[in-house]
Amino acid sequence: MDSSANAHTEFTGEILRRIQQRNITVGVIGLGYVGLPLAVEFARKGLQVIGIDIDERKIESLRRGANYIQDVSDAHAREVVESGAFSPTADFSRCGECDVIFICVPTPFTVNKDPDISHIVDSAKEAAKFLKRGQIIILKSTTFPGTTERHVQPILEQGGMKAGSDYFLAFSPERIDPGNKTWHTGNTPIVVGGITKSCTELACEVNRIIIERVIPASSPSVAEMEKLLENIFRSVNIALVNELAQLCDRIGVNIWEVVDAAATKPFGFMPFYPGPGIGGHCILIDPYYLSWMAREHDFVTNFITLAAEVNESMPFYVRSMIVHAIAERPIALKKAKVLLLGMAFKRDVDDLRHSPALKVAELLIADGITNISYYDPYIPVTRIGDRTEYSLQEISPEVLRSHDIVVITTDHSTFDYDMITANSGVVIDTRNACRHIADRSNIVLLGDGK
Repeated sequence: MDSSANAHTEFTGEILRRIQQRNITVGVIGLGYVGLPLAVEFARKGLQVIGIDIDERKIESLRRGANYIQDVSDAHAREVVESGAFSPTADFSRCGECDVIFICVPTPFTVNKDPDISHIVDSAKEAAKFLKRGQIIILKSTTFPGTTERHVQPILEQGGMKAGSDYFLAFSPERIDPGNKTWHTGNTPIVVGGITKSCTELACEVNRIIIERVIPASSPSVAEMEKLLENIFRSVNIALVNELAQLCDRIGVNIWEVVDAAATKPFGFMPFYPGPGIGGHCILIDPYYLSWMAREHDFVTNFITLAAEVNESMPFYVRSMIVHAIAERPIALKKAKVLLLGMAFKRDVDDLRHSPALKVAELLIADGITNISYYDPYIPVTRIGDRTEYSLQEISPEVLRSHDIVVITTDHSTFDYDMITANSGVVIDTRNACRHIADRSNIVLLGDGK
């Protein structure tokens, strides 16, 4: 082994020892659904954590000890801020104090369904200004294969440092499931792929401080692609049952009973269920990230793109169900009063990102059905098109009876479905939330074959 190799081994060995001794400062760029839980977990393990976000409202909120992420304990967030272990700031120069930096920023798509990695690029440029020898940079934002090596690495190396020898760069995708009480940051296995072997080893060791199981991958591109596979797998299977639900409505078969029957097979089948559409950040967006990248290589992802289109069509199908139900009532379409139950994209979360309920409401308004109300204990206020809407304070029998159509768009566990169905003229159930109700004469279920 030559002297340079020896020096590199000693260099990485010293960094590894500091990680294992927890003698490092961790930086987290982006304090949203991914970054804040990560920052709080590291701080609770006794490390110094610097959280950086351009949203001053988040910074001020955290400094007051006020948490804004449902999956983070209010007590834990307040504890790490008050103890000084976690320092929220909008000052990117503090990247220079960090031994490890996680980039956890949003990756939306444009109006044309092309990837928007501008937040990743901007964060990398800020980190590059303060990049120091031995620093570990870990990108966690969901993105297309090649982002780490083709977009982030060149930015970081403009100053002359090289990944794997001067600093260390890896990709480790987030695996956040909002509202999941079983699987959380600490016990959900993660994948890590570094630019070099030493990049992977050091990034894995950092993550092992807070995560029970860390799986190394051979490259950032493998880690980037496996994240897309995870979410596209769900997208395709949800699209399958969404399309079958529409078919079942035509041929007179209940898709919910069909799926439950198929789920009795102990191998080779995993149940997925239909709904009013898909929401959240990843499942909706990731198919378009992959299809965009595929076009660059003269490859068309017909199957994946079709699945995404099926899922995005479901709010239109629900809109048609509502219009049909109104047509059977003794009221003019534009005078109908519609109540949407649930605005969040999934059960028992306060996450409104790409919620299908929002799309359903926008479509109804476009049809001239403007008398729309909603109730969601997790979403007190939202924007529907150019309208600011506030959640009703409660859903009482009187409130339910005052509406012509009640639509269950999100199946929150706090809803009293017996009371809802007993006091509503028509209930359109897009989630099979009323499966236990005996008298189903006023329930219209998506995919029930009727």
